Amino acid sequence: MKTSKNLFQGIVAFDNVLSAARHAAKGKREEPSVLQFYHHFEENLWQIISELQGKTYKPGPYKTFSIYKSKPRQISAAPFRDRVVHHSLIAVVGPILERTFIFDTYANRVGKGTHKAIERYQYYLKRYTYALKFDIRKYFPSIDHEILKSQLRRKIACADTLCLIDTIIDNSNPQTEHLHYFPGDSLFSPHERRRGLPIGNLTSQWFANYYLSFLDHYVKEVLHCKGYVRYVDDGVLFSDCKLELWEWKKAIDLFLESYRLILNTQRTELYPVTEGKCFLGQKIFQSYRRLPASNVRRAKKRMQCTLSAKPESMQQSLSGWVGHARQANTRNLLRSLGL
Repeated sequence: MKTSKNLFQGIVAFDNVLSAARHAAKGKREEPSVLQFYHHFEENLWQIISELQGKTYKPGPYKTFSIYKSKPRQISAAPFRDRVVHHSLIAVVGPILERTFIFDTYANRVGKGTHKAIERYQYYLKRYTYALKFDIRKYFPSIDHEILKSQLRRKIACADTLCLIDTIIDNSNPQTEHLHYFPGDSLFSPHERRRGLPIGNLTSQWFANYYLSFLDHYVKEVLHCKGYVRYVDDGVLFSDCKLELWEWKKAIDLFLESYRLILNTQRTELYPVTEGKCFLGQKIFQSYRRLPASNVRRAKKRMQCTLSAKPESMQQSLSGWVGHARQANTRNLLRSLGL
């Protein structure tokens, strides 16, 4: 297997760190930490480069908060200078990991966002009879550090780059407690193994996608499933045979054990493709899409909370939701809301 060497000089190159800082600040220029960094911009860039080259770089503490949309999750925000380091690393390492992904792996890829994944899902709905949707239980908190590092060493052979990657992984903040025993574990194994990546890091998003890329290849090359879509830890397999899908589900259960992951039984289901199901925030049928009622209720509530604000403030608050809604068949809904 081909591995990439001599990557570190590209990571610490001034132009790369400069570009990383600009990407990290995109849409966040008014944040106090960003303003403070930009106050001594060039000096801070050279300081980061010096620490990386001298192996003295230490990530700072995370700020955490919880969200409850769809499901409860802990979001972690790294200090701005650490986000610059993350962008510097991914600018060089990202393309290497990108080459390992199959066509139908989505998220954090150019032209492979949420709506492209939804389009692909709907494409397969029209070509098969049944679908098996799966979700991995507590995915980000479950990612095993030792296994992840071993995976990354299959593609990267630059010692300095691996040292930086290890530093970022090792300094992940504690995630939601999630204990599960796997075959061969001792009583203390789940407590002794470090696991969990902070949701919110650019590096976490890329590493999490790569961690499951081995499942993608297993599904396509060993199970020979032709209809398959994955967006981070949400995946769907398609077939004309129910029994085949159940057999694939059992095989995936066993495969995931080697990565110390388990399926979320409450969010894993087999259904006929004629039955509309929610996938990535939309309820999708073979020929049209809707927004889930809960999604619309949240949008209406947000509109009520911003009625006293300026019209442009409300428009800015809802712009992301409106963009998502317009990807579905929601013309009448948006018109009724005055959007």
